[in-house]
Amino acid sequence: MLETIAAWNPVAQALAAGLFTWGLTAIGAGAVFLFREVDRRVLDTALGFTAGVMIAASFWSLLNPAIALSEELGMISWLPPLIGFFAGALAMRGVDYILPHVHLFARMSTAEGMKTTWRRTTLMVLAITLHNIPEGLAVGVAFGTVASGYESATLGSAIALAIGIGIQNAPEGTAVAVPLRREGISPVRAWWYGQLSAIVEPVAAVLGALAVTQMRPLLPYSLAFAAGAMIFVVVEEVIPESQSGGHGDLATLGTILGFGVMMTLDVALG
Repeated sequence: MLETIAAWNPVAQALAAGLFTWGLTAIGAGAVFLFREVDRRVLDTALGFTAGVMIAASFWSLLNPAIALSEELGMISWLPPLIGFFAGALAMRGVDYILPHVHLFARMSTAEGMKTTWRRTTLMVLAITLHNIPEGLAVGVAFGTVASGYESATLGSAIALAIGIGIQNAPEGTAVAVPLRREGISPVRAWWYGQLSAIVEPVAAVLGALAVTQMRPLLPYSLAFAAGAMIFVVVEEVIPESQSGGHGDLATLGTILGFGVMMTLDVALG
């Protein structure tokens, strides 16, 4: 199986991985066809799990390879990862400042970004879309980096990242779609909006792979950029949302579990 995937163009690999992560989001959003509501404790645990996966992926799948690549390229080992990390976080802050959105469990009065008359449903989907951009970018950059041929960039690690992102996308799809269903939206529309939030991932994955395959000297910066973007989203959005329902202990345990799962995947496959 790995030999077959290895023969693909890195952009095709990134596209397939992005479609995989999006598909699991769609499956998770399908919970609205079975349940009108899901216990908030479950949602908070799921969001905590998402945070744990993203934190672990940021180091094991992105920052650690960025440091190794910097050394292989004869650069100061910590400098490109540091610059890329800060750049990724700042880029997401800029998008967060401009893009109208409201977090899953927040009131409309707390909507962020540019002022707009868009409905709450649209703003919620945009919030999760903002969350998914760095995930898709990370997957694409990981597969694009494999094509560089450097020892520190392995196909197994890129696949582990895609699997980890996909696993956490399933409960995330549920966490998006079910609150929409609870607000009176039909199951079909709630599912549509839930999966739509992740459709950006295949697009971002392809763009990330294209960028790094064309600019090899920027590989360490690109990996760290994706890590910085993901950590910004975790701290700005995912962890606060997971802790906002009064089930902080469950959310924290979910975070620990997610971190452990992603670390295991990366070490075992990478």
